[in-house]
Amino acid sequence: MKHFTILVFILLGILITGCSNKSNYELVQTHHIVEEKKVTAASIEYKILPQDRLKVILYRDPGEITTDAQSKLGDNINPDGILVNAAGYIKLPLIGKVKVAGLSQTQASDKIEALYKKQLTNPSVYVEIMNKRLYVLGEVYKQGVINIDKEKMTLFEAIAFAGGLTDAAVRDSIVIISPTNNGMSMRKVDLTNFDSMNYASLMLRPNDVIYIKPDKWKKFRVASDDYTSPFKTFTTIAAPFVTLKYLSE
Repeated sequence: MKHFTILVFILLGILITGCSNKSNYELVQTHHIVEEKKVTAASIEYKILPQDRLKVILYRDPGEITTDAQSKLGDNINPDGILVNAAGYIKLPLIGKVKVAGLSQTQASDKIEALYKKQLTNPSVYVEIMNKRLYVLGEVYKQGVINIDKEKMTLFEAIAFAGGLTDAAVRDSIVIISPTNNGMSMRKVDLTNFDSMNYASLMLRPNDVIYIKPDKWKKFRVASDDYTSPFKTFTTIAAPFVTLKYLSE
């Protein structure tokens, strides 16, 4: 009995030490203070990136005489969308290559429309990004990709699409990672304090990553499973032999 008690304390010591070292379960950890990036309407507006797929719709003057070249345009230039190449260009009928990377949807529409005005009478252009999406990870019931059918989405909407927060979710430190021209930026949102919330901080942009961290108990349980699983396996394997020995006696 004495040896069994000593063994139990040794195992507990290994487990506690292992759990304290098991710090890599939580993602995007940092020892630096995360600066609260000021979110404005201008910063939320999405800019077109290489590899985006665009819907470009051209409206023309109904009274215009259509030539053979112009008749190929139609309303929707490509129903499947036009891929922005690695250099940030798309290729359109009549006007050729147009650089759209770095422009908003409105700016791209205005630029393409100005180029078509050199070829057509009173053209009007509509541009929409077809592949806008967000990514939700962590303590939600449905992790994954959320497609966006509008310019932006709120954090509450994204969490709702992800099935809501689990019981292990840390609600006062939601991490939002946004791509920038220089790499990435991070901000944290506290959903438990209404007084500290503002509408801008809850706004998300396409390609944002929302990460809901697990609480300390969840991390402890995961670490515990990692260190106790070998003993569970050993117990499972040894159980039939122990039973046979007991029956033989």
